[in-house]
Amino acid sequence: MTRACALAVSALLAWPAAAQQVALSGVAGGKALVTIDGAAPRFLTPGQAHQGVKLLSVQGEAAVIEVNGQRQTVRVGEAPVSLGRAKADNGAQRIVLTADAQGHFMPPGQINGRQVQFMVDTGATQVILSESDAKRINLKFEQGQKVRVATANGDVVGHQIRLDSVRIGEALVYDVSAIVLPQSMAFVLLGNSFLTRFQMQRTNDQLTLDKRY
Repeated sequence: MTRACALAVSALLAWPAAAQQVALSGVAGGKALVTIDGAAPRFLTPGQAHQGVKLLSVQGEAAVIEVNGQRQTVRVGEAPVSLGRAKADNGAQRIVLTADAQGHFMPPGQINGRQVQFMVDTGATQVILSESDAKRINLKFEQGQKVRVATANGDVVGHQIRLDSVRIGEALVYDVSAIVLPQSMAFVLLGNSFLTRFQMQRTNDQLTLDKRY
């Protein structure tokens, strides 16, 4: 009996490290109907937390949630996602880039796990990509909010969205704001919605990014 009690206590103490299953059952009025570990669905408003799961934002039929710093986008009707209660391993904490012959930093990377070619642009407030790139990597940008953006060729209307993840090398950042523009672009502009997650320092032809959060 004593051994059984000890095992039960050990199981309870180990619970915070277990993964949680989180699904999005629906959205209504800016709220998300979230199901956690198969329990009854519960409406959460952005900024509200329940059982360690915090709702960050709702956009269309998708929501961004966070568990101890680990962020994930969940969508209505999709299978539950598994998130650990322990802090997620977001990969490397430092990126070192070397400029090309034109002085540009052109790292390859990934958006939502799909390969893209970036160009670092500290003048861009967000990650900027073309509709053709967005379609190629299967971004549902049409569901995003329409925004007017000033470009070198005049004002255009784009779609503001949230990217599940952006990866450069081993450094991984979740829930990154981006804008999809209709015109063709040779590269995806790696703007400040990603870069501000890092402390940047340039030395000659090298740019070092140290992860802040």
